[in-house]
Amino acid sequence: MKSEKRLVVLGLNHRTAPVEIREKFSIPQEKIMMVLANLEEVSGIREAVVLSTCNRSEVYAVVEQAGDLFPVVKVWHWLTGVLLDEAFLADYTYTYWGRACVDHLLRVSSSLDSLVIGEGQILSQVKHAYAVALENGGTDTMLNLLFHRAIATGKRVRTETRIAYSAVSVSYAAVELAKKTLGHVDGCRVLLFGAGKMAELTASHLLSQGAPKLFVANHHLERAEALAMRFLGQAVPWTQVYELMGDMDIIITSTGAPHYVISPREMAKAVERRRSERQLVLIDIAVPRDVDPAVGDLPGISLFNIDDLESVVDDNLQHRQQEAVAAEAIVLEETAALLERYQYLSMQPVMSRLSEKAEQIRRIELKRAFRKLKGLSEDDVRIVENMTKMLVRKLLREPMSSVHDAVGTAHEQELKGAMQNLFQLEDIGEMGNEVDADE
Repeated sequence: MKSEKRLVVLGLNHRTAPVEIREKFSIPQEKIMMVLANLEEVSGIREAVVLSTCNRSEVYAVVEQAGDLFPVVKVWHWLTGVLLDEAFLADYTYTYWGRACVDHLLRVSSSLDSLVIGEGQILSQVKHAYAVALENGGTDTMLNLLFHRAIATGKRVRTETRIAYSAVSVSYAAVELAKKTLGHVDGCRVLLFGAGKMAELTASHLLSQGAPKLFVANHHLERAEALAMRFLGQAVPWTQVYELMGDMDIIITSTGAPHYVISPREMAKAVERRRSERQLVLIDIAVPRDVDPAVGDLPGISLFNIDDLESVVDDNLQHRQQEAVAAEAIVLEETAALLERYQYLSMQPVMSRLSEKAEQIRRIELKRAFRKLKGLSEDDVRIVENMTKMLVRKLLREPMSSVHDAVGTAHEQELKGAMQNLFQLEDIGEMGNEVDADE
């Protein structure tokens, strides 16, 4: 087996790039689907999955030449329109090959690489990214195996550890940051920009902390009304929301819009109308950002973005560090198991074809025998059936063992050819998608 490392991930996340960089790589779903459906147009790449969240953008790929990152860079350019030069790659991104790539994705799906260790949303996002790639023809054997293992590992970590116990969410951290800034949220008037899942979780945390009433604004008024109704709040038409901002104590945004929805001009007018002397807290947890950073320069405004939540998350992290150690052990075990599975990919077609041919011969000969053996009982049929299965299994045991022993050695190709000639198997091409288990 060739020991080439063709499995790779190129990405950036909350540790390597600030939000003003990450938001440039927030990729629309339609764009991801289009690129994956036309992946054959990028020479040098065989498979790809794109994972894009508020805190990370990653392309997992199988390239034709080990160490050739250029096809993956081309995919990123196609996805985002951003040219990744060497300086950008060095300053903001990471690249993992082979074993390191496997380990990275398994840690991601287990929430060990998240801003909030133990959060559950990332596993759903990994599942969704894989489903999109699968539906659009972006995956084959290598990435199918990798993502199946990653999803199973994420589930196992959440089942076998308490890493999710007392884990904060981004929305929870936003509410805690508002409390830290103002001292409390009791009696505070709160406006939510957006009516998605993040806004829903934020509303729940706000009410549990004593916020008396919530106002919800969304471009689609019916969605704002549905969320407001759930939490006994009030929906605000988008055309009226800027007039209302000056009366608020806390504004939390999570719209998912591709541009700023709150500008310095609009916010300055709101500040002029403001009757309260209390600081107005704006927390922008959207990527791309909803609030123009210049808003933070206005008097009486405290503006925070998603990167500012880290201090709240760090306070909560110590409760889950012990469980993270247990989760890391699971990731290590699952990584080793997958690498062992990859190790035999090059010989798998030969082994499968040999098993299929043996089974085909067994069934044909068994049918002939049963036509000659009249009056057999069900027990007799079952005994003969099991006997022929055991004969095939025992006859193939030594050849199969030899195949396993030859994987990764200088005799691999020689043995593969001998097996194909000796048993008259069909011509089987080399998969050539291996990763280096010794990386």
